Amino acid sequence: MDNHSHHDHSHSHTSNKKALFISFILITTFMIVEVIGGFWTNSLALLSDAGHMLSDAAALGLSLLAFKIGESSANSNKTFGYRRFEILAAFLNGVTLIAISLYIFWEAANRFVEPPEVASGGMLVIATLGLFINILVAWILMRGGDTKNNLNMRSAFLHVLGDLLGSVGAIAAGLLILFFNWYLADPIASVLVAILVLISGWRVTKDAFHVLMEGKPASVDIVKVKHELLSLEGVKDVHDLHVWSITSDFLSFSCHLVVSDPINRDQLLQEASYILESNHGLKHVTIQIEGDGYVECHPCY
Repeated sequence: MDNHSHHDHSHSHTSNKKALFISFILITTFMIVEVIGGFWTNSLALLSDAGHMLSDAAALGLSLLAFKIGESSANSNKTFGYRRFEILAAFLNGVTLIAISLYIFWEAANRFVEPPEVASGGMLVIATLGLFINILVAWILMRGGDTKNNLNMRSAFLHVLGDLLGSVGAIAAGLLILFFNWYLADPIASVLVAILVLISGWRVTKDAFHVLMEGKPASVDIVKVKHELLSLEGVKDVHDLHVWSITSDFLSFSCHLVVSDPINRDQLLQEASYILESNHGLKHVTIQIEGDGYVECHPCY
């Protein structure tokens, strides 16, 4: 990785940590307020939103911890360092989102059978305050962090976005109860939010699982990569081609090039590396060059 890329990564890393820390403080503080308000008003919409905010606080804290652990240097046991912990954090956040949505479904089902009375006035005040807090936190994460390319940041952002929708649902339910005494609005709002949270959780979990299973990054076209390498002078075949993610912004690539002799192998390596980085953003590249008559030996056991 060149100095410019390293500087960009360090700047992005610092910005992500700062955005997460500020968001963590705001979410944790309001979560306490919402838990108290949920019990006071007897609102499932508020309590489910508070439960989601609790998971938000945990998710933001876990994401922050992941960035901190990821700063640890590589060693003889962890040759890539601890950067993959960011993906583990994203996976855990995704699973938590799914678990929370299922719990809300269960609680809502009980309230459909026997809708309890809800203090709509207090519910509206707390939900409205929660909406403003979530909008602020979402803005901080979007402006201060890389929620587009960093899976760890995106999982934290989706937690907050789910919370924002929960606040909207609680406000809508509070208005329906206030004006029409329609207490079923409370569990209905909870179910609608739970569906959105479930979808977000599934997407984050699936993406994180794909990275953990060494899946191909979506930004890389394997067929195009192979075609470009084969187009280089002297290259007769490309095999054992692998591309995977260590973490969201760290892609790795390896392959074997079968070449005809004589050929300037150092020049070929430079050309191949340049194509992979400039066309596909692949900076961490390992290429093995083999002569036309090369036979790979495997130990027999």
